[in-house]
Amino acid sequence: MSQRTHILVVDDNAIARKTICALLRAEPDFAVVCDATNGADAVTHARQLHPDIVVLDISMPGMDGLEAARKIKRVAPMAEILFLTQHDELPTIREAFAVGARGYVVKSDAGKELVSAINAVRTKHHYLNQRFAERL
Repeated sequence: MSQRTHILVVDDNAIARKTICALLRAEPDFAVVCDATNGADAVTHARQLHPDIVVLDISMPGMDGLEAARKIKRVAPMAEILFLTQHDELPTIREAFAVGARGYVVKSDAGKELVSAINAVRTKHHYLNQRFAERL
């Protein structure tokens, strides 16, 4: 792709957020346009910045990632949602895709899967680790 993919990173854990941003900024095709600490800020930033992809945690204070995804899809419908979370329960994964996610990565797999997941999502493909896809 010739154009850089603009990414909004949302996680309430500062260390996780900074690590994710650093990992993504190391990729020449990615531009981290902003990072947010909660769902409400994610919606505001998505409305203002129209990112290509929102990398979104689920468990956050106030508005959780699932509700934020619903709202982001309304205010920035072209933004793709990629959940990056600790939750590995099938009902949560199903709900994530039901609210409009294009991809889902468990944080323990982020080091080896996040870049691949973003590359899949930015080309309009779904991404889910095979161990979950086989069980869904």
